[in-house]
Amino acid sequence: MYLSKTPPILKAVASHLTWNGPRTRDGVPAVYLTFDDGPHPEVTREVMRILARYRAPATFFCVGQNLERYPEVAIELRAAGHAIGNHLHQHESGWETPTWSYLRSYVRCRELVGDGRWFRPPYGRISRQQAEALQGHTRIVMWDVLSGDWDDTQTPDDCFNRLRTHTRPGAIVVFHDSERAAPRMLSTLPRYLDWLADEGYRCFSFPGEHEEW
Repeated sequence: MYLSKTPPILKAVASHLTWNGPRTRDGVPAVYLTFDDGPHPEVTREVMRILARYRAPATFFCVGQNLERYPEVAIELRAAGHAIGNHLHQHESGWETPTWSYLRSYVRCRELVGDGRWFRPPYGRISRQQAEALQGHTRIVMWDVLSGDWDDTQTPDDCFNRLRTHTRPGAIVVFHDSERAAPRMLSTLPRYLDWLADEGYRCFSFPGEHEEW
């Protein structure tokens, strides 16, 4: 069970976390596409090809183990103008992982990412103690809208309709560049990008370590 759109009450209770980006950038409504769980040599590269057609930058929250397996894909992501964030070294759930082990995984992934500004907890699960330990070292990024692309009970139409219903200016939107999500994500992404363009939205990645947001 998951919520397609994060309710305002949860954002208020956990206001120390980042749920949305700026509503407008360069004078236009902004949307922030994010991709979790990569990089993957085939899936991530196909995502890059789609994004390039639409000139849409994104932020990829990468798992450290995958960065070790496919470092060349991370190089290609950066060369294409996309941002890379930390998604822990082994994709651990914060609710089931001791804080010291969680932080060690964060540090291992950060060494591979090379930019410590952005972190997304896998599954969105992070304890208050873990979050407090990371505050001041990184910005913990959650989301406003889930595509549901990892859910194999959903169809590409389900994912697209969910995104179209819930997207608002400033939305941080979650996709996954993984084998499991690919059958839905790769079909949904171009339709969503077409819809965003028709609605007057523009996609932005998260800024670099020395830029302001």
